[in-house]
Amino acid sequence: MSAFEKPQIITHIQKGLNYTVFDCKWVPCSAKFVTMGNFARGTGVIQLYEIQHGDVKLLREIEKAKPIKCGTFGATSLQQRYLATGDFAGNLHIWNLEAPETPVYSVKGHKEIINTIDGVGGLGIGEGAPEIVTGSRDGTVKVWDPRQKDDPVANMEPVQGENKRDCWTVAFGNAYNQEERVVCAGYDNGDIKLFDLRNMSLRWETNIKNGVCSLEFDRKDISMNKLVATSLEGKFHVFDMRTQQTSSWPVCGCDTPSWVSGRRGWTLVCSCVWGHHCLWLLLCSFPGHF
Repeated sequence: MSAFEKPQIITHIQKGLNYTVFDCKWVPCSAKFVTMGNFARGTGVIQLYEIQHGDVKLLREIEKAKPIKCGTFGATSLQQRYLATGDFAGNLHIWNLEAPETPVYSVKGHKEIINTIDGVGGLGIGEGAPEIVTGSRDGTVKVWDPRQKDDPVANMEPVQGENKRDCWTVAFGNAYNQEERVVCAGYDNGDIKLFDLRNMSLRWETNIKNGVCSLEFDRKDISMNKLVATSLEGKFHVFDMRTQQTSSWPVCGCDTPSWVSGRRGWTLVCSCVWGHHCLWLLLCSFPGHF
């Protein structure tokens, strides 16, 4: 195999930062993105950047009292483009980035850090109401409706007497009509659990033997098809959710992939962003895909 046939990762832009980055998200339908993390002094930060002339320009920096672990635009409209975040104190906030002084929605979601967050029903993706799902170190997975204050619309937690595992990642899927919707959750012990929100039941579960770093359906707004899970020790697992069959491969050059994305065919993009002080914009290509 020649060098041109091997997977390639090309650094498009690199920028050093003075804080630890835990998450970054593109602002929908724009050349802007946000980064989230914490300063060494223990406060949280959200930075808004825009790509201009082959470089990134800082547009706004927002400092908050608690370190910010994760964020999503998945439950907002294209007109508002509000950012939902989870922080180290277990708070779920929704921010208007044009006026970020006070959150437009705020709730004490978990007893401990919110590790992961996802949204559905916004941005024209997925049928049904806009909802946010959060996963925490306290072992619970909760679904929130931003139109409803204080209480989650669903709460998935271990039964009494069962050990609570650290939830590292969550993902919405199967939102192809007004009734159907599922949440998939991955845990530090390798468990993957699929919760049916229509029937409020555990629909399927498996264990991949290593901590689950990230989960993503190929599309949220269709009947479940493929689910990709990345795990510790540099592996990703692809599940056919129609049959629950799985395939696993090592990820080249990435010991602990923290997120994975697949959009065009079977091009997979993996990255490590946990606890870094540097931001990369990467182009990842496989033969025939870019």
